[in-house]
Amino acid sequence: MSRKKLPIGIQTFREIREDGCYYVDKTGFALRLIREGKHYFLSRPRRFGKSLFIDTLGELFEGKEALFRGLHCHDKWDWSVAYPVIRISFAEGVLQEQGVLAQRIRSILRVNAERLGVADRPDLPVPDSFIALIQAAERRYGQRVVVLVDEYDKPVLDNLTRPDIARQMRDGLRDLYSVIKGQDAHIKFAMLTGVSKFSKVSLFSGLNNLNDITVDARYSAICGYTDADVDGEFAPELPGLDRQRIREWYNGYNWTGESVYNPFDLLLLFSNRDFRAYWFETGTPTFLIDLLTERRTFLPDLERLQAPESLLSAFEVGDISTEALLFQTGYLTIESVRRIGAFGQYRLRFPNQEVRASLNGALLQRLRPNPAEYGAYSTRLYDLLLANDFAGMEQLFTAFFASIPHDWFRNTPIAQYEGYYASVFYAYFAALGLDIVPEESSNAGRLDMAVRFNGQVYLFEFKVVEIEPEGGALAQIKARGYADKCRDRQEPIHLVGVEFSREQRRVVGFEVETRHP
Repeated sequence: MSRKKLPIGIQTFREIREDGCYYVDKTGFALRLIREGKHYFLSRPRRFGKSLFIDTLGELFEGKEALFRGLHCHDKWDWSVAYPVIRISFAEGVLQEQGVLAQRIRSILRVNAERLGVADRPDLPVPDSFIALIQAAERRYGQRVVVLVDEYDKPVLDNLTRPDIARQMRDGLRDLYSVIKGQDAHIKFAMLTGVSKFSKVSLFSGLNNLNDITVDARYSAICGYTDADVDGEFAPELPGLDRQRIREWYNGYNWTGESVYNPFDLLLLFSNRDFRAYWFETGTPTFLIDLLTERRTFLPDLERLQAPESLLSAFEVGDISTEALLFQTGYLTIESVRRIGAFGQYRLRFPNQEVRASLNGALLQRLRPNPAEYGAYSTRLYDLLLANDFAGMEQLFTAFFASIPHDWFRNTPIAQYEGYYASVFYAYFAALGLDIVPEESSNAGRLDMAVRFNGQVYLFEFKVVEIEPEGGALAQIKARGYADKCRDRQEPIHLVGVEFSREQRRVVGFEVETRHP
């Protein structure tokens, strides 16, 4: 196989096919959707290929046969029929006023009317103009209409820090989307995609006939690249890259089915030949970091959050759970599902090393306003681990805690128990991209954090004391036999007991015992 053009940032199906770019065939998913239903909703994080899939559907319904030659759907589709397609997208720009949203909707309807060769009706209210467009297109083409909506929720998400404006955007969009159900007799197929899933009683009021395929196992890989895609379509790009490292860095997004890679990450990796946090760096919202910080999130819990199905779908302006926000934006993904009677319970996790390291790094930078200082601490910790310099490690964390602003501690319950200090320790190791397991289960109880690095195992136990060190942290590791299950690894095991003074807010004890295989 020869190398092809990498479709970095290209979201139009025609350009990818005509320019000879790599293309992972998703037309099998398209056929299944069309054959088995009519109205669909799909939520996926940003830069995951939603826009490309929507555009692929549009070209398919418009009968652009030449673009699909060699693909799964080519000999399974009736190319003699072309359907009128109404395309609605809010991907471009940031809308911050209700009047501007109304203007954008008017513009979208006008562009569709011109492309379909029917009359635009700006004299009517927006819902009536949309109805007129649907019915006029059906009359002209003699076929029911296809409605494709991309980034349906972006005007709301762009204004989450201004709840009143966000609610106005939600109401304006609701008026538009409510038309889809009312015009069911004139619609062949409809699909809405976005990042979030607002409840049907808010943004989708009246549009209760949507089939939400977000966590349908059959469609887990409808967007993104699978391992088979990487080893097949992108095989020419793999020489010179560590295949296992690619998996650890970028694979792992899961919606109860097959795991996938974020396309944006892989395409830039293949282009630059360098492992970096490409997806995270291109748009992690300040809003997310602010919210996690304000809520004093216990960071190790992000490794093992559990949430009911209803909570992950409860995305409302002014009432967003941490679990729903992190899941819908792609910073957590589904590890497993447990059915409890009629209800489902999801266990969440970080999808991969990129997200774990980058999110924890961003949170740590919030504790240290000076990013340069954060980088210096992280680099120093990595070097100290390589050298097993525990005295230097103690000095490093002592200096870090001493430099945290007092406002962080004031009236902050999380600073009054082990969880706060464990969060900081955890985040520093997680931000380095190390193999860590917070509060790892064992037969003897719970361990705050295990780190595997450079052929060695580090077992950390955290204790909070009033003023003076008591030696309880290291003693607990030894007494409860936390190291027993690591012996089969035949690696050096370092037992590290760390104690914090609640009164002085600093490290007062740092004991280490090393056991060799």
